Amino acid sequence: MTTKKKPWDGRFKESTDRLVEEFTASIHYDRRLYRHDIEGSIAHCKMLAKQKIISAADEKTIVQGLTDVLADIEEGTFDFSIEDEDIHMAVERSLISRVGDVGGKLHAGRSRNDQVCLDIRLYLRNEVKTIIELLRRLKSSFLAMAKAEIGVIMPGYTHMQKAQPVLLSHYLLAYWEMFNRDEARFEECYKRINIMPLGSAALAGTGIPLDRAYVAELLQFPDITKNSMDAVADRDFIAEFIFAASLLMMHMSRFCEEMVIWSTEEVGFVEISDSYTTGSSIMPQKKNPDVAELIRGKTGRIYGNLVSILTILKALPMTYNRDLQEDKEPLFDTVDTLAGCLSVLSGMTEKITFKREKMLNEAKRGFSTATDIAEYLVMNGVPFRDAHEIVGRLVSYCIENAKTLESLTIEEFKRFYDGFADDVFERVDVERSVNARNIPGGTSQEMVMRRIKEIG
Repeated sequence: MTTKKKPWDGRFKESTDRLVEEFTASIHYDRRLYRHDIEGSIAHCKMLAKQKIISAADEKTIVQGLTDVLADIEEGTFDFSIEDEDIHMAVERSLISRVGDVGGKLHAGRSRNDQVCLDIRLYLRNEVKTIIELLRRLKSSFLAMAKAEIGVIMPGYTHMQKAQPVLLSHYLLAYWEMFNRDEARFEECYKRINIMPLGSAALAGTGIPLDRAYVAELLQFPDITKNSMDAVADRDFIAEFIFAASLLMMHMSRFCEEMVIWSTEEVGFVEISDSYTTGSSIMPQKKNPDVAELIRGKTGRIYGNLVSILTILKALPMTYNRDLQEDKEPLFDTVDTLAGCLSVLSGMTEKITFKREKMLNEAKRGFSTATDIAEYLVMNGVPFRDAHEIVGRLVSYCIENAKTLESLTIEEFKRFYDGFADDVFERVDVERSVNARNIPGGTSQEMVMRRIKEIG
């Protein structure tokens, strides 16, 4: 079967096999870059005219032709063909069919190698802005919850065992801190995305006198790439973006895992809104935290995309290799999945109800103020390791006799250390315990309120 003429047909005596056409084509997924491809082509065209490489009349014709191509794509009337291979060739074919041979002048001084790098950078810098905005909404949701739940006490855990009482607001702000670091990572990543590669051509630059700085200005890039070989081979910015996305997904997944556990009847700390849960097809009583579970599941998908891009890059010789065509699907999937998870998690958190009384009651269990008693002894001159042992024996006594720390008498306390006084009972109160952690970063209400005020 014959195929359409290729740009490289001068070198080849046989046409491309249809199976090869289908195997090598990327048009079915990179077509989403059409707007960025056309934006870059218009800037390149204007620069060629400025440099008098093409005439002003040619510039006007090409720009109008590209504008018409854009309109057809957005209206859904554009004819995408697998024989075009990719979005670059699809746009160029359509342009030439509209304006004639003058359309063939557009590719002067560039290669698909630097063209695709430009398209991806234009695409990704826009998407990163969107991701940051979605992330800020999620941060705002957690901050709002922290403000609303101030004073609510819950059990804190290590090793999935009750450890010490903390404020629910302190717990929520822990995730705010994670998401704040995520935002900083995306902002740093944006800086390395926002560099203009066009003019690197295939790998060595070009002998045509391009004005790269002018193209960068038109496309609002603050800088241009400094090495043409690196520019066409570089996909670090994609790997970095997916890595930042992986960390963000991990943070969301950790929270979702806790919401799944906390929403069980056995724990019962939260009620997730009906609008963010689903039911069972067979068990009428069920209310399943499917949104949280899906975010948890999709985290592995993003990790897979990170491994995919790193594996693609790990052994590529300089400079461009066709393997790099495989960078887009993990990138696109990461963008889509991350944006979806951010949006739905923000909605879910805005409708979570915390069961405050249940949290407080559980915070009082499990000898969660044992460390407070040890610190009481330390403040009375007992070495910490001795204090640790004394309180450990005290807890063991409580377990053996079905008692709580609050239920002990002063005489029972004194069995384990003569220096205990009546003020020890202040240390077994969970509210006092929480507010005793009154140092920067601690869980006291004063410190949590201070952090909320700092955040705004």
